[in-house]
Amino acid sequence: MNQRLSVVVSGRVQGVWFRAHTMREAERLGLAGRVWNAADGSVRIIAEGPAAVLDEFIAWCHRGSPASRVDAVEVSREPFRREYADFRIARA
Repeated sequence: MNQRLSVVVSGRVQGVWFRAHTMREAERLGLAGRVWNAADGSVRIIAEGPAAVLDEFIAWCHRGSPASRVDAVEVSREPFRREYADFRIARA
């Protein structure tokens, strides 16, 4: 069953290639969505795909990119909207 996630990742996640690594991981997993830097220093993610794959993606978010330090990951599960056809880095 497909789902949609809204994710907020906090810590040292800006300026450490977190968005690029997030996009690469999402593409590897076959997810669609967007990732962007938020004004408060966090990174926001919308991801859509199969529930089991999204669980794997959440686990990756807790690890983050090699240079990042993830302090917190907030996840909200939402109804699947089929809003995106691919995964991209977006502007806030």
